[in-house]
Amino acid sequence: MNISFWLASTPDTSYPSLDSDIKTDVAIVGGGLVGILSAYLLKKAGYNVAVLEAGRIAKATTGHTTAKITSQHNLIYDKLIRQKGEELARQYATANESAIKEIKKIADENKIECDYIPQAAYIYTQQDKYIQQIEAETQAALSLGIKAHFLEEIPVPLKIIAALRFDDQAQFHPRKFLLPLASTICGNNSQIYENSRVVDLEESLNYTLTTEQGKKVTAQKVIIASHYPFYNKSGFYFARIYPERSYIIAIQAQEKYPGGMYINAEEPPRSLRCQDSEKGELILVVGDNHKTGQGENTSLHYQALTEFAHETFAVKNIPFRWSTQDCMTLDGIPYVGQYTSDTPNLYVATGFGKWGMTNSMSAAMILRDLIVEGSSPWQDVYNPSRQTVLASAKNFVVENLDVAKHLIDGKIEGKISPLPENTEIKAGESKIMSVDGNRIGAFRDEQGTLHLINTTCTHMGCELNWNSAEQSWDCPCHGSRFSYDGDILEGPAVHPLSAEKETKTVSKLLTDEY
Repeated sequence: MNISFWLASTPDTSYPSLDSDIKTDVAIVGGGLVGILSAYLLKKAGYNVAVLEAGRIAKATTGHTTAKITSQHNLIYDKLIRQKGEELARQYATANESAIKEIKKIADENKIECDYIPQAAYIYTQQDKYIQQIEAETQAALSLGIKAHFLEEIPVPLKIIAALRFDDQAQFHPRKFLLPLASTICGNNSQIYENSRVVDLEESLNYTLTTEQGKKVTAQKVIIASHYPFYNKSGFYFARIYPERSYIIAIQAQEKYPGGMYINAEEPPRSLRCQDSEKGELILVVGDNHKTGQGENTSLHYQALTEFAHETFAVKNIPFRWSTQDCMTLDGIPYVGQYTSDTPNLYVATGFGKWGMTNSMSAAMILRDLIVEGSSPWQDVYNPSRQTVLASAKNFVVENLDVAKHLIDGKIEGKISPLPENTEIKAGESKIMSVDGNRIGAFRDEQGTLHLINTTCTHMGCELNWNSAEQSWDCPCHGSRFSYDGDILEGPAVHPLSAEKETKTVSKLLTDEY
């Protein structure tokens, strides 16, 4: 069964839905780490805030993270210095090092027990071609004030040839941190609203947000912290970010974990950290990635991680496994700040590139400073309207050609052939078919019920692909995900898929035997 340990080990929340029109100083779309932290900091600064969450808070990306609180984001600092200069690289390093301390400060001030444990963070390689890069990264990190050390061995039982260690990093339980913090936001004209998906945003003197229930929020300022921005009328974020999925298994091993957080420099990615639980010590084994909606057989990624775990540890059990996705930017730095250069009261935070714990804290601090003070010491490196370097421009072309390919492939007539009569769909299986010129997705659940949906994504019209590991319909263009009933699992889509009734045509094609 696919379930996140973070969700399984914490209770669900029960904040109300928005049931009337309201006015507020700052409306925040999204109740994950960025949204809750921003609301917390802004309320402390004297603002009334309203958090609008499509589902339940801290259950999406925040509830499926690896939860490493680290400024070590792969091999990033040497590249930043070379491509953007030392000043912007220093901003990024300082922002993330500050975020580590700020998370601990907030937990201490609010007496939150969240399994916060100081840890060292390692990046290692087993290939000669990465040695020079790790050496250069060590020097770059040291030059920016980070406590970094070049190594030839690491504590985990892996044969490596080079590694880099960052000291004074940490790990925690994200929901044990966020849920108590969220409870401090409500009251004194501030509130969290769950099951209140925002489907429209209108710009005027103030901003007006409309939920799927038709309720309106009027706000002087708006923060879009919905992971992937749902607002398409400006900014062209759909052309500047792309989503990737990653996979996690939580194992129990015979040996004790030696401590530390680890990730390799090469592909496929492999990441390790431990976590205490009621079941005893868990080791999180993370990795295998692909663009959302473009994995051929997503179940194979769990299999690959399981094989790696058995090669590295004496595995006794695998009680949890889950997957997640994050938005990747063209140059590897998140977009945090004004949504566009000409929207001074509309803000965004997105594109955390799988390093969302510290970057979310940094984003909340930047957004607080921009709203309260009008500027932030880290605003330039995160600026969503920053000039892209040549490499980023190349990435822009590559990523958007990829989107165009999947958009066109799904629309070409004849790509999906009509199924012959009496086609069998067994329990747990799915098929895509052409019925009366429409592309229909069919899935039969374990109880034998057939679920039929129109596979055209409601975001921008791409055709969805089946995700066998998660039993969902995923968009290969912009990462929206839907349940087999058509409900939204992840945005940027704001409308569910339309269900296709089991017409005589479909019934004739699909046998009732399974």
